[in-house]
Amino acid sequence: MNGWKLVYEEFTPQQEALREALCTLGNGYFASRGAAPESSAGGIHYPGTYIAGCYNRLQTQIAGETIENESLVNAPNWLALTFRIEDGDWFDVGNVNVLSYHQELDIKKAILTRTIRFCDPDGRHTRVDQRRLVSIEHPHLAALETSIHAEDWSGSIEVRSALDGQVVNAGVERYRDLNKRHLNSGTAESIADDTFWLEVETSQSRIRIVQAATTRLWRGEQCITPAPAVDQAEGYIAHHYQTRLDPQQPLRIEKIVALYTSRDHAISESGLEARKSVSEAAAFDALASRHIMVWKQLWQRFDFDIEHDDPEEEEKTERTLRLHILHLIQTTSPHVMDLDVGVPARGLHGEAYRGHIFWDELFVFPLFNLRMPEITRALLCYRYRRLNEARRAAQAAGYRGALYPWQSGSNGREESQRLHLNPKSGNWIPDNSRLQRHINAAMVYNIWQYYQVTRDMEFLSFYGAEMILEIARFWSSFTSYNDESKRYEILNVMGPDEYHDAYPHDRRPGLNNNAYTNLMMVWVLLRALELRDILPSQRFSELCQTLNLSKEEFAHWDEVSRRMIIPFHKDEHDNDIISQFEGYEKLTEFDWQDYRKKYGDIQRLDRILEADDDTPNRYKVSKQADVLMLFYLFSSEELGELFAHLGYPFEYETIPRNIDYYLKRTSHGSTLSRVVNSWVLARSNRPGAWPLFAEALDSDVADIQGGTTSEGIHTGAMAGTVDLIQRCFTGIETRGDVLWLNPSLPEGLSSLTLTIRYRQHVLGFHITPSRVRISTEPCAEKPIKIGIVTDVNEFQPGEVREFQL
Repeated sequence: MNGWKLVYEEFTPQQEALREALCTLGNGYFASRGAAPESSAGGIHYPGTYIAGCYNRLQTQIAGETIENESLVNAPNWLALTFRIEDGDWFDVGNVNVLSYHQELDIKKAILTRTIRFCDPDGRHTRVDQRRLVSIEHPHLAALETSIHAEDWSGSIEVRSALDGQVVNAGVERYRDLNKRHLNSGTAESIADDTFWLEVETSQSRIRIVQAATTRLWRGEQCITPAPAVDQAEGYIAHHYQTRLDPQQPLRIEKIVALYTSRDHAISESGLEARKSVSEAAAFDALASRHIMVWKQLWQRFDFDIEHDDPEEEEKTERTLRLHILHLIQTTSPHVMDLDVGVPARGLHGEAYRGHIFWDELFVFPLFNLRMPEITRALLCYRYRRLNEARRAAQAAGYRGALYPWQSGSNGREESQRLHLNPKSGNWIPDNSRLQRHINAAMVYNIWQYYQVTRDMEFLSFYGAEMILEIARFWSSFTSYNDESKRYEILNVMGPDEYHDAYPHDRRPGLNNNAYTNLMMVWVLLRALELRDILPSQRFSELCQTLNLSKEEFAHWDEVSRRMIIPFHKDEHDNDIISQFEGYEKLTEFDWQDYRKKYGDIQRLDRILEADDDTPNRYKVSKQADVLMLFYLFSSEELGELFAHLGYPFEYETIPRNIDYYLKRTSHGSTLSRVVNSWVLARSNRPGAWPLFAEALDSDVADIQGGTTSEGIHTGAMAGTVDLIQRCFTGIETRGDVLWLNPSLPEGLSSLTLTIRYRQHVLGFHITPSRVRISTEPCAEKPIKIGIVTDVNEFQPGEVREFQL
């Protein structure tokens, strides 16, 4: 093991689903799980290939209702390749005596290898070596190489190479009662001894998916591809090759696959394009060489170096962080710059959350803002293209402006389910998560952070500002005035916590004055008002005319931004605490000790309580950070300004006091929870940050939620752990025209080295507990301002300076 390899030294059936997710290979256009090529979906394996933005809708009858769900479609399995010796059984690792097993994901090269030595029931010893890649250079190409070594036998061998379009979406157990067949069969054809292709079509969205495959057999340097027998069925086609194998020369099989859909740009017809692409594709080694070169370029932008007092901790941390970066790039690579796609909360790695896009962008975009902001720009355009759908949603709900959905898919309508299954009780229960209107605030925060890092005035002028203004308009119309408090308020929402969706004993869903939502709304209005000073006057005037924005509307926004209510209550020491929502203090304290003793793992406390005919709505419990999200997103200086703007007192003690209060009332039922809590602990210079960071780092690798990672990685948590290194421990903030740096390395971390991009400048940081060295690469850009703790310094391109902390 080292900082670049994820290695498994034995075949463990009960761990295979997790490994398949963690060993997924992708390129931003599509990704394939790390399932064995000979496997099929069942109790152990789940091959899955997912194409960015390829969604389909199906209806199901549940509890007397017709439920429609849109899902990221499981595309045909291109990996399918296996063999059998002397007309025996097709190779299955579970049906042979495995003598040695080695599976390795090379994180630096994004290549998955597997070596198996086995003895079959007839006593023959065989070794199989495999390599695979999903090309980062050519977004439509993937390749598999298999070498079969007969160690002590000679005889006939049959190889089967297939394209399997008979797949369904069955990767998440709690969805299996729902309709899951998304693909209609189309054309399948063998067009040469080494080439065949398959076309299918999604049943509702009518997206044509085409795969074309070439399979070539080699003995030494000689290609020996024999004429195949063709096996064809509805949605399936395979070539069967018969040849001989002996100990002197292994059989090497190369399978190169091209994948296209009818959504692709610059094509005539997807089948024609796939066949042409695969016919022109290079051999495996040449594809791999170019693939490795592009990944080397990406790692020059995204890698970092840490030094920890514990060498084992250092290696493990670097390896896991790099694994996270790998999967984030595989989900949202530079190829998304030419695609209409968002960031699925579970990557392109599985079917959990049906491939929908949530607020996880809030955690993902900072990584790309400071490394390759062009990716963020493209992903923000996904939201801009759905602005009209957000306008329709606001209008349908009786409001103005734009209301973005909590879950988004193909066209930006609300995809949140109305019923969800509690696997602990077997009950289908109402899902009110669409009330998380704070997604609108996250949208503005993402746009603003991108602009602060890049100063991309073109994007802000022609895309971002329109979204900000329409979202501000929604928030303004969503508020109501309370005559008693003389302040504005927001009613009937859910906060990020997600455990609370209603008041106890109230059948109506929704909570009033969620502090996070209210304060984020104020921040959104202030950013919308600030656009008057940032945008070119002509463009701002055009937007006001286009959107019919008046001076009176801006004046109302200013008033609401100063008069929004933020609820408070007293803790047991009579200290002021920001209330998670109005009435929070009236809830019952929860007996954590008793429930941990009774159930052990209580991360998903909501499911446990529902199965006990109870509800978290009764208790002071949180699934994840809610109030503490404010300390995650904003510095103490920014929060102080916001509270002062509202006329509320804010002192530094407010932060540690609220951290203490809410941390001991949190179950960490979301992988995002430990990221946020580690962040707020680290920035308040307190112990506990690194242990929580280490737990967050293990979220997917160790599958700490007990089975969720196998359904798809958690992009928000993965990005959040990387951002803890990138921004939290460095104290990087982008405010105004200054890049602020205020390092606070956790105990045990002796140095941190990384490279970022800020306004076209490439900056290198080397940080220790006592000093920071900053270097800027030569370029033709104007000087930039970098703030070190409280002092602002102007940096010229090509400058290197060191500061004591």
